[in-house]
Amino acid sequence: MGVFGSTRLPGIGTKTQPETAHHGHSVSDAADDAAARGAEPAPAVDMSVDLAGAVLPSPMMTASGCAANGKELHRFFDVTELGAFVTKSVMAQPRSGRGTPRMAETSSGMLNSIGLQGPGIRAFVENDLPWLKKAGARAMVSIAGSTSGEFADVAATLRASDAFDAVVGVEVNISCPNVANRGLVFACDPHASAKVVALVREQLPRDIPIFAKLTPDVTDLVTIAQAAVKAGADGLTMINTLLGMVIDTDLLRPQLGGVTGGLSGPAVRPVAVRAVWQVRAAMLQGRLPFVPIVGVGGVRTGRDALELVAAGASAVQVGTATFNDPTAPVRVGRELRELLHDKGFARFTDVVGIAHERVG
Repeated sequence: MGVFGSTRLPGIGTKTQPETAHHGHSVSDAADDAAARGAEPAPAVDMSVDLAGAVLPSPMMTASGCAANGKELHRFFDVTELGAFVTKSVMAQPRSGRGTPRMAETSSGMLNSIGLQGPGIRAFVENDLPWLKKAGARAMVSIAGSTSGEFADVAATLRASDAFDAVVGVEVNISCPNVANRGLVFACDPHASAKVVALVREQLPRDIPIFAKLTPDVTDLVTIAQAAVKAGADGLTMINTLLGMVIDTDLLRPQLGGVTGGLSGPAVRPVAVRAVWQVRAAMLQGRLPFVPIVGVGGVRTGRDALELVAAGASAVQVGTATFNDPTAPVRVGRELRELLHDKGFARFTDVVGIAHERVG
């Protein structure tokens, strides 16, 4: 069985035909195109979003680390169908990552211990970002670092890229160990989180929003969110994976080469919904400025996405589900649009945070 023990992947090397509007097309354009093909028109719901100035035709994105940098998923659907393609987190230098085994399937998800393997920012801006630009994708570039200074260096190199105009936002993966503080994850410390965000903000144009990606492995998520936003984050991505571990009961030792790993998949969705809810509630209470939240964690269906949106997410990322169904990010978007249509909503934005109005 594959991840979640269900659908098999389509044949490698095949590419499905796009089923939603392409980059630059309106909802009515999509409906007209469908009618011309004799197909059922897409529900007339305005799915566009404005994420701190980044206007996107759809709230749907990939999740960092689950789809490389675009070429792989482009074989299955046109990546311009997404609101944004979120790249794999990139660091300053090439990185080999952790030892194997790196992945372990669980009963409701998976653990990964990849260790941010990658070619480094220079290779990314020379190869991957130009490809995303040529494909017409809107890139949300995820950056990482072992020190606050490394985050800033990566952001500076990204900005200097000839293909930087393909970037619609930068996701700052602060769920990384801080080597200057005994390996404590940046996102577990409000001061460390703020320092990283502030340094990255200095390196990027003001019209490029930055999103701090937060870990749920903290006692008070709102405090971390407050620190990140005060330091200059234009939005928040929640949540990163939860720290977990699997024991091989035959060998009676950790199953992952790195011992612990990040838990993702359906098991973490209730945690993600709770995190989004809490931070949105803090905004409604005036404890935190209103900034867009990108919800991520365990999304497989349109209903899963709707949970995050109703809790307060202005956009949704799909990650682990792509290992089982490479078309999941666009399929979930279609399902979400159909759900909103069936419930009588004309605009996606009308549903963002709606659950807070229906309590009590």
